[in-house]
Amino acid sequence: MKDLKHLIYFESLLENADNELIKQAQADGGIALGYTCFHIPEVLLNVDNCFSTRLRAPNTGSIDIATYYMSNYTCEFARALVERAIEGGYQFLDAVIGVDACSMMNRAMEHFEILDVNEKPNFFVTHTDMPFKITDYTLDGYERQMQVRVLDRLHEVFGVDISDAAIRKAVEEHNEVCRIISEISEMRKKENPVITGYEFHVLNLVTYVCPKALILPYLRETLEELKKRKPDKVSRFRARVAIVGSEIDDPNLTKLIEDVGALVVSDRYCFGSTPGREVIELKDDEPALRQICLHYMQVSECARWISDEKVLQRRETADRLAKEFKAEGIIYEQMKYCDYWGFERALVSHIMHDEYGWPVLSIDRLYNNGNSGQLRTRVQAFVESLEIKRIHKEEGKK
Repeated sequence: MKDLKHLIYFESLLENADNELIKQAQADGGIALGYTCFHIPEVLLNVDNCFSTRLRAPNTGSIDIATYYMSNYTCEFARALVERAIEGGYQFLDAVIGVDACSMMNRAMEHFEILDVNEKPNFFVTHTDMPFKITDYTLDGYERQMQVRVLDRLHEVFGVDISDAAIRKAVEEHNEVCRIISEISEMRKKENPVITGYEFHVLNLVTYVCPKALILPYLRETLEELKKRKPDKVSRFRARVAIVGSEIDDPNLTKLIEDVGALVVSDRYCFGSTPGREVIELKDDEPALRQICLHYMQVSECARWISDEKVLQRRETADRLAKEFKAEGIIYEQMKYCDYWGFERALVSHIMHDEYGWPVLSIDRLYNNGNSGQLRTRVQAFVESLEIKRIHKEEGKK
């Protein structure tokens, strides 16, 4: 296929946390708000002149200093963020919006404060708590957390307009991003898609780390380009797979999987397109904040949710997406030492095989794992097993 016009530019935006579009937005008076968890409604960080950027630590090398502070049994994502913060990589941020979703990330945010990793006089870290199930009173608490610990702090420190009208305006912009990404994602359902999993991963990831208003023109142009793009006459891929699990910050992991012949057609992992790029439908007669909070509680599929209905929701979503996108197998992955996804992967990878009938590859991985020879070998073996199953199925039909 012909290379996407902006792919190299998108890749460059992922090379540094403080990318070109962030610099441009701040030069225009924008307030950079870093966050690390889906439990913080992204759209709330884009009110008025604020813009959200999900914290990453691209090209992470040694994390020895962070390991000294946090031990080597905490997830590498949390340690990578602390390491990069100590190095001065987040000096551009005006605030960090933290969530006490897991003890490891909680410790990381505490070190952002304790170690004074940002020298801006008005810089602050705010902590919010999250419920474990959806009820009227947990929604009340969640809404209160977002109001007091996020919106009110932004108004007090930076004078941000946090009115209902400002929130609804942010939702409109957010929804345009979601519609574009969702339309592009639908293209992956075709037998011979016009976009690879790696390209989609890069494209989707930049929407999380760049100011929405500045990335939207590139997204619109790329959508139109894909509508006219011609796929290869013969696909180079030997199988189609769906990925489920914890966040994948490194598109090179997707590239590794596709280099051995497995086209990634569905991304049900933290900060993938599901959940994360669903349009937020707002009613006119209810406060926008409460509706947004309920939306995020309903669509979130974080393994932290342990109520029976959420546990079932995660399994049903994985099964549904694999079917809709015509996957032949599912890869369940987790970052090493992630408690929530560790339990989830160990159990559900068997359930998806035994009860739902899916071939499943279950892996744990490093934060940056795009060059792992061992992982490459395991994925290659999985692809070969899917090919054998397909051959046997075709022979059975004959």
